[in-house]
Order: sequence, then structure tokens, then C-alpha cells
Amino acid sequence: MELIAQERDRLLRSTVRVVGIVCTLISVVAVLSSFAVPVGLLLGALACIAAMIAGFVAFGSSGSVWWTAVILAGGLGALAILLIGADDATRPVIASAVMPLAAGGVSAPLMAQRGHPVGLGLTLVAGAATAVGMTWATGSLLSVATSGALLGWVLLTVVTVWISRSIPRVARRIYSIGTAHRAERQASETEAQRRQGARLLHDTVLATLTLLAHSGVGVSEQAMREQAAEDARLLRHLRLGATPQPQQSGDYSLTREEESPLGQTLESVKQRFGRMGLEVSWHGTGQVLLPSNVLDAFLLALGECLENVRRHAGVGEAHVTIVHDNEMVRAMVTDSGVGFDLTHVSAERLGFKESVVNRLREVGGDAKLFSAPGSGTTVVLEAPR
Repeated sequence: MELIAQERDRLLRSTVRVVGIVCTLISVVAVLSSFAVPVGLLLGALACIAAMIAGFVAFGSSGSVWWTAVILAGGLGALAILLIGADDATRPVIASAVMPLAAGGVSAPLMAQRGHPVGLGLTLVAGAATAVGMTWATGSLLSVATSGALLGWVLLTVVTVWISRSIPRVARRIYSIGTAHRAERQASETEAQRRQGARLLHDTVLATLTLLAHSGVGVSEQAMREQAAEDARLLRHLRLGATPQPQQSGDYSLTREEESPLGQTLESVKQRFGRMGLEVSWHGTGQVLLPSNVLDAFLLALGECLENVRRHAGVGEAHVTIVHDNEMVRAMVTDSGVGFDLTHVSAERLGFKESVVNRLREVGGDAKLFSAPGSGTTVVLEAPR
């Protein structure tokens, strides 16, 4: 409210300055154009008008009662000099010329006298003196000059009353809107705090129940290791193309028994690489049973070999031959691609991940690589049964 009042007063002072100076200058031009005022009187009136304009300029910045008195004294002085000093023949002409000064110049400070009873009283006294002077100069209250001066005072009075009533009403509405906005923001902050408290309570209760369920110890290290191993095994099967088969709600299994048929899984690998543009031809044994850990390592190595063919061999076909005996299962991955010289390529750039070979060796298997430039590449994978 205080800020709005300050802006209102500043706007009114600026309006008083503009209206007063414009109306005063119009009267100066009119008086000079009439050529009816002697030079001595004209110079005295112009001095009063200059003091009046200086008062308007200062009033626009401070709004002091003293500058109001300067403006009114200057305006009344100029009117008195011009009207009293003129003869009876030229007095009505001069009254018409100074009508803007009487209607707008002297009455302009009325708009900015809210809260200043002294200034308001001085302005009203000046208004009465102006009405009397214009009536005496024209000889009638209903003359054009007198009626125009009174109309200017009436219009400025109406504007002043309208501004005095409308601006506080607008300020109250703005304040009510701000109050509603603050209430809405506080409600939103309260709701956010409530939700945060509910989440904190939920997490606290959940953590407490978890500790109670595990006798205050938490999940054992062995259980975490077993769960991680199961998750890794699931991800490996999914990567090799297997499809989960739901047995019941919340329980999925990729294999039906501990020893999985190798042929079924090799077919999924073949289909996966076929979708990527590599045609895989299978030869040899159709069905071989392997323990799950051996099967995982064997298929991981086989998939790595086929991926190397797809990326580096420069051909779209690979041959996989599966043979086995009572102790070992062997897979030979052969392509007719560009090949390379093993003696000229470092071990870390052979295109076969060391981690895959190590995993295959952990289960008792091995991997061997044969290649020559222009003669393709052959990889032999071995895994125990």
C-alpha cells in the first residue's frame, strides 16, 4: 500500500507540472499575440509567469507546500497585473487570453493536495480569487472567459476526486490478490512438507521392519552374493537370446533343468546373429547336455567369436562345427574372411576378450586361434562335459 501511494503521488506531481506549464505557456502565447498589453505590464506579468513555471518544475520533484504557494502567487500576480493594468476596452480581450492560465495553470496544484490541508486551502482560496477576478474583468459570470476558467476548475476537481477514490480501491484489490497468492503458496509449501514427511515416515518404517525381519543384522553377505550371481546368470541368458518362460506369478526360469541341451541354446544364438546379418551354418552334434556354468562360459565364448566374424572378417557367413566325446565338447568357428598374421598383432588386439577366455578356462576349457592373411580365421573352443 505504501509503495502504491508513493507512486500515485509521484504521478500526480508530474501531471501537475505538465498541465500547469502547458496551460501557462498557452496563455503567454495568447497574450503576446493580442498586442494589447503595454510593455511594462507585460514584463511584470512574464516575471510572475517565470516564477510560476519554476515553481511547477520544483513541485514535480518535491511537492512541497511552499512550491504550491509560489505557483499560486505567481499565477495570481500575473492575472492581477494583466487585468488591472489594462483599460476597459482591452480588458475582455486580455481575459480571454489568460483563460488557460486561470483554468489550468492556477488550478493544476489541486490534483496533488491529498494529505496537505494547507496546500488544499491555499489552492481553493486562489480558485475563488481567480473566479472573482475573471468575473470583474469580463463584467459577467456567464461570459466565455469566466465560464472557461470555472470549467477548468470543475474538470480538475472531478479528476482529483476520481483519482482519490479509485487508486485506494485498486490498491486494496491488488493487496487482496497478493494475500490470496501468499495463501496459495503457503498451502502448496505445507502440502509439499506433508508429502516429504510422509515419505520420510514410510522410509523409516520400512527400514525398521527390514531390520526386525533380519534380527537387526540385515542381509548376509552370502545371500547378497547368491542373489548377484542369479541376476548375472539371468542377464547372460537374456543376452544370448533365451526367452523367459513364466512358471507362476513372480517366478521366471530360463532353463528347466540343471543340465541344458546345448542344441536348443545354439539355435537361439544362430537366430540372434541372423537378425544382425550374419548367416551361421551349424555342423556336427545336435544335442549335448552341459552343466549350467559350463554352458554359460561356452556360449559366451561362442558369441564373442561370431561377433568378431561379423565385425572384422568382412564376410556374411560363418561355420560352426560342434563335436564331442565323453570328456570334452569342441566348437570350431571358421570364416573365409580377410584373416591376419598372428605374429604381427599384439595379444590385446586379437579381438577376443581376455575375460571370456579366462572364464572358459575357469570351468576347465580353453580357446585356440588360427589365422592367416587372406585365408580366414578359425577359433577352437573346448569345454568339459
